[in-house]
Amino acid sequence: MVTRVLSVGMVSASICLHSSGSERISHLRSPSVSLGPQRSFLVGEPVFNPGYARFSLLRLQRRSTPLATAVLSILPTAKPERKDSGDKAPRWSARAIKSFCMAELEARKLKYPNNGTETLLMGILVEGTSLASKFLRTNGVALSKVREETIKLLGKSDMYFFSPEHPPLTEPAQRALDWAVDEKLKSGVEGEVTTTHLLLGIWSEVDSAGHKILASLGFNDEKASELAKNANKDFELNYR
Repeated sequence: MVTRVLSVGMVSASICLHSSGSERISHLRSPSVSLGPQRSFLVGEPVFNPGYARFSLLRLQRRSTPLATAVLSILPTAKPERKDSGDKAPRWSARAIKSFCMAELEARKLKYPNNGTETLLMGILVEGTSLASKFLRTNGVALSKVREETIKLLGKSDMYFFSPEHPPLTEPAQRALDWAVDEKLKSGVEGEVTTTHLLLGIWSEVDSAGHKILASLGFNDEKASELAKNANKDFELNYR
């Protein structure tokens, strides 16, 4: 989480940028109001307002722990030995983690009780910057089409149903995640588990909703093989 201070006119706001990419305003301060010492519930650092200055000063602190070190707690695994392997297990890329978070959000938007392969597919497209998402869009697999096919296949949820904050993974979705990590280990190439591994994991679950939706939109084994050639790259720098 990175915190920055935004000043607009006579109002100062402390904005926190989380790993999911969302921003949350933790403090909104007006220079006409004098505030005493407070504690930020997001940063855990005191906020002071000296008597000689009306603007509050926020001590900023970056977390020393890299985002990737918490990956195994963010992306679940059905293999208990992987939980205890620590640094030996490959880490997920930031784009893959964000895709997973966006998948949970898509499941909640659709009011689905679970996070399935179909919402994992949506999460990849919502994240939008990975090679996997760009490959999908180039081949006609757009987010709107995936949502439409999902509703056709699985139907609409009850309007009065509310999804949990973190919808649990379906069995095919969990197998897709573990498949992605296994394929990374088999490759013997150092680096992170990418969004491409995640997409290929969805494709590997032949009976899953995600696979059926991809197939209905023209994705096939040939395209999967083409995509697999760059499985260890999550993005491509373009200087043009």
